[in-house]
Amino acid sequence: METLILYSSRDGQTKKIADFIARELSGNVTVQSLHEVAESSLVRADRIIIGASIRYGHFERALDDFVKKQTALLNKKPSAFFGVNLTARKVGKDTPETNVYVRKFLRRIQWKPELAAVFAGALRYPRYRFLDRIMIQLIMKITGGETDPTKEIEYTDWQKVKAFAEKLT
Repeated sequence: METLILYSSRDGQTKKIADFIARELSGNVTVQSLHEVAESSLVRADRIIIGASIRYGHFERALDDFVKKQTALLNKKPSAFFGVNLTARKVGKDTPETNVYVRKFLRRIQWKPELAAVFAGALRYPRYRFLDRIMIQLIMKITGGETDPTKEIEYTDWQKVKAFAEKLT
């Protein structure tokens, strides 16, 4: 089976999760940026998995554009979706049904992935640009999260990612 894992990542955590899933799957698995995928790769793949991150409450516009353009193809093949965001660090906001961003996304699109998941991302204050760092600190303060600008925290539950990958086999 040929599996194509596409990702849309702002700071690298979604790609890291995509790479982890790829290592867990058997067969020919390719991990590629959603922004660079060729039509021929989509057609050739037996299964397509898409992972995307949230920033300031939104997925990148490229995700919506891609899904709208490729809905028919995505619905013809086995497919899965995973969203990555810091809100998912909280119990009760870490499933497709309880995570507002993923729930809204899945409701508004015509693509119907067979499997969906939500994973907590990573907080990388030292790597953020000044304005992003300030905005994320404000959001984290409001939501009871870490605000120390020197910290890097990976909230991703790798056992949960592994369980998702196992459901794909």
